[in-house]
Amino acid sequence: MVSAGQVRRVALVTLGCSRNEVDSEELAARLADGGWQLVDDAADADAVLVNTCGFVDVAKKDSIDALLAADGLRAAPDSAGQGPKAVVAVGCLAERYGAELAESLPEADAVLGFDAYPDIAARLRAVLDGERPAAHTPRDRRTLLPITPVERGRAAAADVVVPGHGTVAAVAPAASAVPAVPAVPMMPAVIRRRLERGPVAALKISSGCDRRCSFCAIPSFRGSHVSRPPRDILAEAEWLAGQGARELVLVSENSTSYGKDLGDLRALEKLLPQLAATPGIVRVRTVYLQPAETRPSLLEVLLTTPGVAPYLDLSFQHASPAVLRRMRRFGGSVDFLDLLRRGRALAPTLGARSNVIVGFPGETAEDLDILADFLEQADLDAVGVFGYSDEEGTEAVGLSGKVAPRAIERRRARIADLVEQLTAARAERRVGETVEVLVEEISDDVLAGADAQAARSGGDGGPSGRTAHGCAAHQQPEVDGACVVRLPAVTGTTGRSGDPGAPVAVGDLVIARVIDVEGVDLVADFVAVLDRAGTPGAGEFAAAGVPAGSAKPVQQAGWEVQAVGAHR
Repeated sequence: MVSAGQVRRVALVTLGCSRNEVDSEELAARLADGGWQLVDDAADADAVLVNTCGFVDVAKKDSIDALLAADGLRAAPDSAGQGPKAVVAVGCLAERYGAELAESLPEADAVLGFDAYPDIAARLRAVLDGERPAAHTPRDRRTLLPITPVERGRAAAADVVVPGHGTVAAVAPAASAVPAVPAVPMMPAVIRRRLERGPVAALKISSGCDRRCSFCAIPSFRGSHVSRPPRDILAEAEWLAGQGARELVLVSENSTSYGKDLGDLRALEKLLPQLAATPGIVRVRTVYLQPAETRPSLLEVLLTTPGVAPYLDLSFQHASPAVLRRMRRFGGSVDFLDLLRRGRALAPTLGARSNVIVGFPGETAEDLDILADFLEQADLDAVGVFGYSDEEGTEAVGLSGKVAPRAIERRRARIADLVEQLTAARAERRVGETVEVLVEEISDDVLAGADAQAARSGGDGGPSGRTAHGCAAHQQPEVDGACVVRLPAVTGTTGRSGDPGAPVAVGDLVIARVIDVEGVDLVADFVAVLDRAGTPGAGEFAAAGVPAGSAKPVQQAGWEVQAVGAHR
């Protein structure tokens, strides 16, 4: 037990997807605002909060392993030594299994569902003080909101906890800033604390899913589709820019459904240009697109709007119409190839990625051939290949025609090998292209093979041995391939922010010419700085020791935006 008045320290461990990362940053803000000090090393914490993933068996195992690892760091009971005294599970695995997980994993002192998030600081404090709260009984979260999307609205969602939609009551406009326009709607405050300081940040635009794919359990524990109001998203985008973000990755369970519960099917088309215009943001990327919902007008906005990455993250899952129908999905190879053709007519060098499942119940050798033929024609930059496995609670568990596990693995290996060849060849065809790379890291290590490429280098001042690492517009950070840019000794260029000859820095958007590939990764020579990273503005207070929850105003577009959970 921690004595009264003692600072309580917590470590957050996040598993799973970028949506979970956003949820963790909301939890971090709520914890900091509730008096907790966040630490990076779990061994230095009084409590460890593990944000679990409950998607597939491998992810579940990783989450359980993380909980067991945290438990292994514990200090001895009643000891003043180092090590956590409480281990708590949150996230998708905790929400999905609740009491069942708590019973099977006594190493966790508590298993808390999504409904505990708003009060997480107090809940964790109680656990650390010795309480053992009863784990919740899981329920289908789709039942918490009306079936009809337009009946949900913000009022319907007000009493339902939706992780990652962290906003609080609107903050009044600064009278000195805009005295003449009191009727303009007030901006919401952002409940989020960045845990990573890189130039790329995920921004959640919606949660949940209304689709009923027969293999997927996610809607049952993430709930029905709920869109965030545009002004909440725009306020968070400005806040993230102030925190040093340069690229926003828009995440959700299904981004193409954004706005349908707001009564506007074209809401995403309207939102994207506004996000791209956020000061400090140089790139907006939309992921998790459903092919059947990717309308021509949305496709055009995605691929032609300045500041929006020409990138399609399309959830194909398969290419055989017969398999897709059993998955309760639409389309097939002909439809998907046509979608890609129309996309490339708008943006010839677009990036395209997808995921596919092999070994789904009823899949035949002919179906697998259809998938392979599709992949050979689709010219995708990245493909995730997964072998089917039953997920309890899904329709697919009861389907006939189950494929034997060994056969599934053979099929997975075949398609994965094909994808490796195809994506490497796609990368090779980008040699000679000019790409825009957002710099995420600078290294002094000499690039392997750089000497062999020196004669082909066009960088002013010659190669310096320094390299910039980041992603081009066709590469989703941490998911697809990456770019390694060889930097010259002197840039000799002036970016839009001025400062001629300044060294390239993290957060800069640079132009580079692709000269080589290493698998799906590109090797490029620096050409120029397109946009230099500025000094922090709105997020500057976060590193200045402002207490969590302080109402230090940040001027953004004439309004005060309050960041809850700033650094202590």
